[in-house]
Amino acid sequence: MLDIIAVVGVLLVALLVFASTRPDSFTVQRRAGIKAPPEKVFAYINDFHQWAQWSPWEKLDPAMKRTYSGTPDGVGAVYAWDGNKKVGAGGMEITQSTAPSSIILKLDFVRPFEGHNITEFTLATSGETTEVTWTMRGPSPFMFKLMGIFMNLDKMIGKDFETGLGNLKAVAEQ
Repeated sequence: MLDIIAVVGVLLVALLVFASTRPDSFTVQRRAGIKAPPEKVFAYINDFHQWAQWSPWEKLDPAMKRTYSGTPDGVGAVYAWDGNKKVGAGGMEITQSTAPSSIILKLDFVRPFEGHNITEFTLATSGETTEVTWTMRGPSPFMFKLMGIFMNLDKMIGKDFETGLGNLKAVAEQ
């Protein structure tokens, strides 16, 4: 019995040591080509009121509470949400907006986990297509490093980004 406890203890310590060697930050990024002018695509991203049409999280909780404040769009626009377990609670603010090529958001999660990240959308023209890149960067505190051993953050969030970009493509190409 003591041998089993010792083995479990050694495995637990090894797991914690391994987690501590993981990167201190993360990046998730996805791209999509949208057959629409960059100005049109930019308008859907730069105005939080438009996100209901394309955001992958908007339909996960029909009863989600949304609050808009600050400027109507662009720098200073603020959006907060409070929803079920699938969407949690948090807020975001546009901190930089350069039409029609770049939007940077400060993204703060309150629930289910606290997190403070930066999200960036870049738009580049390629012929009749606007290439949209959606990137999120943030710190990886120890608990996230530990969870990352068992869950792939890039796949989880990346799947949502792919859905959102697909939705954005559909509305912008109408």
